[in-house]
Amino acid sequence: MKIWFDISNSPHINMFSFLIKELELEGNEIVVTSRPLSNTIELLNQKKIKHTIIGKHYGKNIFKKVVGFPIRVIQLYRYLKTQKPDIAVSQSSFHSPIVSTLLSIPSIYTNDNEHAWGNKISVFFATKVLLPEFVSKSKIQIKGINNSKIFHYPGVKEGIYLWNMYHEIYAKRKLMNDNKFFIFYRPEPQSAQYYHAKINFMDDILTELMNADKWNIVIFPRDEDQLKYYQHQKFNKIRVSEKPLSFIEIASTCNLFIGAGGSMTRELAILGIPTISVYQDKLLDVDRYLIQQRLIWHEPSLTALKTIQYIQYIEKCQPSFELIQKGKEAYSLFKDEILKFNAA
Repeated sequence: MKIWFDISNSPHINMFSFLIKELELEGNEIVVTSRPLSNTIELLNQKKIKHTIIGKHYGKNIFKKVVGFPIRVIQLYRYLKTQKPDIAVSQSSFHSPIVSTLLSIPSIYTNDNEHAWGNKISVFFATKVLLPEFVSKSKIQIKGINNSKIFHYPGVKEGIYLWNMYHEIYAKRKLMNDNKFFIFYRPEPQSAQYYHAKINFMDDILTELMNADKWNIVIFPRDEDQLKYYQHQKFNKIRVSEKPLSFIEIASTCNLFIGAGGSMTRELAILGIPTISVYQDKLLDVDRYLIQQRLIWHEPSLTALKTIQYIQYIEKCQPSFELIQKGKEAYSLFKDEILKFNAA
């Protein structure tokens, strides 16, 4: 069976990397396409996943996105016509279900962001749609269309790969240096279509924490623009990661994570690492669930003082073993759904 994965953003890499390797070991042929967005290319290379870069990210500008969307669809179609895959699999790639329809092959589409503009078109064209159990079907369903193709999988997207990582991560966390306290910060997804809130709103907090000289602060920028921004002299005591670190390295050394949105916030929270979300826009259903479960402290009006108080009263957290176990079940479900098309 020849399986096409379109990996168009960095969170998709952890989600699919183990599945890709396992499917390959079982004799399936894998085709991976990618695009340059938020460390995606660097992380694919880091994981040694062979891929072909198709198209580019057109930024936040809606006009550029509208013009650029069919361009990448055409580029993907031309490339994949020569590859002749049997099925397409993607997480929030709005291009994949359309290209699959043009190629006359089935497609599996999944997304955990119910606010994403491309969900409607993706659901329309996809053969099967898989959503985390905490995302309401009604938010992506299309009126007048048979939505029997939409199913839920157990838990959340991050569990699909964390079940395979957490033993290694916790073995390494036991070796952490108690004399070093690391605060990791992931900035807001400023170039994402769905993000319409403030940018660079953490500057004063970061500099105040930095000047206290008590913690090691590391920023993980999403793109070149953020990298250049945080390399400014006013952040001179903060380490800015110029190259993406492996997720296991991040999770193995983090004492406190502050996230302004994205998968990394949920990943570390599920692993039981103290996590503060400062996300400024409309929350996703999956984020609301993790907040309700007290795995994430959501504080969009965070201050340096609140952060210090939080550090002082951090309790030893435990991973969400329920979500990790559900992730293992979801992984098996994804794999089974892909292979079902081989038997059809």
